[in-house]
Amino acid sequence: MGYEKDLLILPFDHRGSMLKKLFGMEGRQPTNEEAAKFRALKQMVYEGFKKSLKMGVPKQKSAVLVDEQFGAEIMKDAKKNGIMVSMPIEKSGQDEFDFEFADFKAHIKRANPDFVKVLVRFNPEGDKSLNKRQLEKLKKASDHIKEINKKMIFELLVPSTKEQQEKFGGAYDTELRPKLMVHAIKEIQDFGVEPDVWKLEGVSKVADSEALVRQCQAAGRNAGIITLGRGEDAEKVKEWLKTGAKVKGIIGFAVGRTVFWEPMKALHEGKISSDEAAAKVAENYKALVDLWERERK
Repeated sequence: MGYEKDLLILPFDHRGSMLKKLFGMEGRQPTNEEAAKFRALKQMVYEGFKKSLKMGVPKQKSAVLVDEQFGAEIMKDAKKNGIMVSMPIEKSGQDEFDFEFADFKAHIKRANPDFVKVLVRFNPEGDKSLNKRQLEKLKKASDHIKEINKKMIFELLVPSTKEQQEKFGGAYDTELRPKLMVHAIKEIQDFGVEPDVWKLEGVSKVADSEALVRQCQAAGRNAGIITLGRGEDAEKVKEWLKTGAKVKGIIGFAVGRTVFWEPMKALHEGKISSDEAAAKVAENYKALVDLWERERK
């Protein structure tokens, strides 16, 4: 159980949020034409990732996180080229965790990724029945992933409740969220869900990072933590990565939109070519990898 090597992920498994941003699409499936355009945009991000490997990003530490719906060909190519692949199994854009496919086992078997990712919104002081429903599904996923010898990445988001927001306002992120994350992780572990890697929102204080590692590795576990970008601006992400790189047990990051959004948007609007966009993605991703490696030393 667990994963302790450095893991530097470029995630572009976004579906609902990106379709809305790029195509103004909500509450419907993309047309064939829209789907083809979206696939091409994801392909560009992947080309950028491959460019970054040629620029010196270490292949054995890096991985792509992409969905099967718009990235099946990318996954095949990555596997063929010895690039680590992570895939989400959750339905996109839901407040409550659910499987993208009712037969999630067949989904995993078909795509055969190295890492299986779940994204879950879980506030331990929030709706108890919602939390329990989610945990029951997550336990099934966790047991199956272990059974087939894959690695599980658990992306935990802790959105504030209305009461927490009223009480803490802008201080929620720094004052309350780190503590709630520790409680959430414990509750998830106590239910028998055992991720190998926790994908967590960044924290600004080293003490908070250390508390998260302690909980993720409680009772002899050796799960690692990677910091997610949450679509933040590059400066905020860099601050989180600098904090994390100094803490044993934090093994890397998964930063997506901060890396690819501007080039993707410019390409979609016809302002730059696909090659120019991919070069920008490569540059952005490599800058974060270089920062991580520097701070790690």
